[in-house]
Amino acid sequence: MDRMIREEARLILLRTLAGQVDGRLNSELLRLQLTTFGISKPRPWVHDELAYLAEMGAVTLVDAGSVRVATLTAKGQEHVDRLRVIEGVKRPSPPEA
Repeated sequence: MDRMIREEARLILLRTLAGQVDGRLNSELLRLQLTTFGISKPRPWVHDELAYLAEMGAVTLVDAGSVRVATLTAKGQEHVDRLRVIEGVKRPSPPEA
């Protein structure tokens, strides 16, 4: 179950970033977005998931005090758009026809 929650959370993080005009948000705002989807985790857990996404090349991270600012990369956007598969991130559902 833990693996499924992490994969789902990573997809939610990427989709949330993709929905921003500049593709950026801080880890606290991303944590709050996860709670909307029933994933209530502390900020360090979100930092770990963002670090995984950065390791996979889906986001870049910048520390800003106690939060991290994540920026979506082209690779991360391609996963959201179903043009690429990133291991450990849930695959987005196909768009509604």
